[in-house]
Amino acid sequence: MSRSPRWAMSSAAVGHSAMAVFPSPRRDRNEVRIAGSAGAPVPPGRPRPICRNAPAPGVRRRGKEGAARPAGNGRWQDCPVPTGETARGVVVDQTEDPLEEDRLPPGQYVPRGRPVIHYGRVPTFRPETWELHVMGATASGEPHRFSWERFSGLPRTTVLADLHCVTKFSIMGNEWSGVSAATLLEIAPPAPGAGHVMIWGEYGYSANVRMSDFVRERTLLAMELDGTPLSPERGHPVRAVVPHLYAWKSVKWVRAVEYLLEDRRGFWEERGYHNIADPWQEQRYSYQEEPGEGPL
Repeated sequence: MSRSPRWAMSSAAVGHSAMAVFPSPRRDRNEVRIAGSAGAPVPPGRPRPICRNAPAPGVRRRGKEGAARPAGNGRWQDCPVPTGETARGVVVDQTEDPLEEDRLPPGQYVPRGRPVIHYGRVPTFRPETWELHVMGATASGEPHRFSWERFSGLPRTTVLADLHCVTKFSIMGNEWSGVSAATLLEIAPPAPGAGHVMIWGEYGYSANVRMSDFVRERTLLAMELDGTPLSPERGHPVRAVVPHLYAWKSVKWVRAVEYLLEDRRGFWEERGYHNIADPWQEQRYSYQEEPGEGPL
């Protein structure tokens, strides 16, 4: 009898102690913390993705990546992101204003250091047997399989992005490098009707996102953080980075991407967390969902 891959376990097999990782969905529902230093409020709206791979008038290059920075106290310069191909060294930034307090969503704070939160033990990476599966509603109707050698050799994109945990801390200014979702979608395209994606990790962990979130230019499957390979507890060898959503959507230890014709809740979404998870709207818990924001 053949054994299912370790990542293919049902989410029910993950265990009852999983809820110890995040607070109860109804805890602190009325708590609102003022973001930013000296009580500076967060401006309305959300940051726009900004390309930093090319210079523009009035800006100067900085660093080996050629990041464009305003000469004075101005904002980052908009510039187009290359289309049709993903080249190594492309840098995409989500921040419009480099001031940290202006990038902090409502109710979030910046902790000391870089906390790590995950459920269960850290899996062992075995490159000779590791595979990434792209399955579900693919354009060809057939699943795609990537060995570690093939996947790690795909073109890389570097994304400068903050990470916002639903437990209310934010880790600011991370440099993630890996395979962009756009590259994966080009190699293994979904069927026309696929409107959602389930990202699967080891031990049956999963998180669902809308296809419109998955296709955004700063969504990627990361292999490096700040120029070095991910540490095991941060998701080595591959983790998802969906920085405009709460961090539980950025699945660690990714093993599969499933295209969905109909939305389906992932691990934490089944346990009371918001189906969309936009930190700028404080979409933390499922009781906040408006009609149409979750599967029936």
